[in-house]
Amino acid sequence: MKKILTYFLLPIAVIILGYLIYSSIQQPVEFERNRKLRESVAIERLKDIRTLQVAYKSKHASFTASFDTLIDFYKNGQITIVKQIGSMDDSVAVAQKKVYRDSVKIFVRDTLLKRTGFVIDSICYIPFSGGEKFDMKAITGKVSNVDVPLFEASASYNQLLKGLERQLVINLNSDRVESGRFPGLKVGSIEAPNNNAGNWE
Repeated sequence: MKKILTYFLLPIAVIILGYLIYSSIQQPVEFERNRKLRESVAIERLKDIRTLQVAYKSKHASFTASFDTLIDFYKNGQITIVKQIGSMDDSVAVAQKKVYRDSVKIFVRDTLLKRTGFVIDSICYIPFSGGEKFDMKAITGKVSNVDVPLFEASASYNQLLKGLERQLVINLNSDRVESGRFPGLKVGSIEAPNNNAGNWE
């Protein structure tokens, strides 16, 4: 009986123990790999939201809290760009008034976010979240007693890291809160104006 325990059960126990040790080491490594992947996709989407919000503000003098409005602005909106005709370095052309600026209207979709694979209708969704949307807010706030349009868009780690090891997500949230940082990804701020910066920058 002792021989059976020694030759068969002991090696099995060693293998199981080794697997458990390996898994406990690999779990945080795998979590970090997945977290970085998900963050990179979400950051790109938050940058797209910021690009459209800034363009929207240039047209309407305010930001929007509505993704429907932002998507419609991309699909149907126009922005005005100023083009310089001629060169200011050409003194003859300047003297002959052949150098001037001209305003041209162009469709937003023809100038912004024209990369391969960009789908405007997906801009509101948090990647890997199962269809949850970014939280987006827009207000006019006071900055040095001046009314300033402000916006923010965010995704919590609970949403972005859905399906990953729950305890590691809890630990990450706790670390962020203890250090006074938002537990997730956020661009812009309606509470502490930051020139529309992302908290990853």
